[in-house]
Amino acid sequence: MTAPAAAPVAGPAVRPPSPLRQFILKTHSRCNLACTYCYLYAGPDHTWRDRPRAPAAEVTARTAARIAEHAAAHRLTDVSVVFHGGEPLLAGAGRLAADLDVVRSALPAGCAVHASVQTNATLLTRDRVRTLAGAGLRIGVSLDGGLPGHNRERVDHAGRPSWPAAAAGLRLLAAHAPEAYGGVLCVVDLRHDPVEVYDSLLSLDPPAIDLLLPHGNWTSPPPGLPAPADDPAPYGRWLTAVFDRWWDAPRRRTRIRLFEECVALLLGVPAAIERLGLQPFTAVVVETDGSIEQVDSLKSAYEGAAATGLDVFRNSFDEVLAHPGVAARQAGLAALGATCRACALVGVCGGGHYAHRYRAGAGFRNPSVYCADLAHLVRHTAHRLARAAGTGSGRPTTRETLR
Repeated sequence: MTAPAAAPVAGPAVRPPSPLRQFILKTHSRCNLACTYCYLYAGPDHTWRDRPRAPAAEVTARTAARIAEHAAAHRLTDVSVVFHGGEPLLAGAGRLAADLDVVRSALPAGCAVHASVQTNATLLTRDRVRTLAGAGLRIGVSLDGGLPGHNRERVDHAGRPSWPAAAAGLRLLAAHAPEAYGGVLCVVDLRHDPVEVYDSLLSLDPPAIDLLLPHGNWTSPPPGLPAPADDPAPYGRWLTAVFDRWWDAPRRRTRIRLFEECVALLLGVPAAIERLGLQPFTAVVVETDGSIEQVDSLKSAYEGAAATGLDVFRNSFDEVLAHPGVAARQAGLAALGATCRACALVGVCGGGHYAHRYRAGAGFRNPSVYCADLAHLVRHTAHRLARAAGTGSGRPTTRETLR
């Protein structure tokens, strides 16, 4: 099934397109794990099956040239390059370092590259960690918590637990390249106690934690939704339990991007993540065959939801900016439905994650399926900020002091 992405509507002014700044490069289209909840391999989109496992050299070279072309046209002083999968380390650490060299060599003078790789950590070895760190790649790790029981859904294709290998990889990373440790990404699971999950992740000494809501929408709701009337915001309560633990700590042991950006938006500072705020979304994916797509999260909606029909051989990234789906994600308030535009919280929640707004037959111009949860989080955060301001507690008041 293929449906058109929601385009901006008449009403609030539509802003001009913003240049793309984050380029997510698929370095391997397969994964060595078979996580039971994976929206990419167990979801409605199966386009990965028809793509090569790894990009050919000409795909990498052409992608680098297109990034350089875009950076020069928009006079960008920096871009972000994220090596992703599947599991990117299936391509080999040396291959990632070499591909990064290709991108760096292509970019115009004065344009820096912020490079990272997102891995499940099971394939990390001392040599691979050193190779990635030596190339200037920050290493982000996907986990569901810092205890074996939190990661029961993260198994390999034979059903064996991934936790022992992932934990060993994390220990290697922390011991041999702490400067390259980018942090931990954790998907919220209502079955696990939020404070226990947070404290267990702290034991891994991550410089940052990214808490993600499970991908779902109105047609295919995430676990626990729709919520009962007596508990309308289970994900919101889970998140605020972690927020209070994080906020009330005598010293800040890690960054939590979702909370930092919520605080920043409440203080009038633009957000830098796609889950909150009304800032234009500026990320794009290049698949292993050179196809240019919107971000993978859209694949949780329906088959082909992320497709643009463009590729690096025939199309520039400026052409991507004209795609209706990309334009909708850059249009801010103009891309939202009437319910969201009339909401007092819209400047902070921004309508929520774009993929979470989907409803079959109605597209993406809906509130997030997590609307009640986001409202709970925003109001709770605003309440804690107000209390801090009223008591002179010395809590951070800008994004920079949060960091």
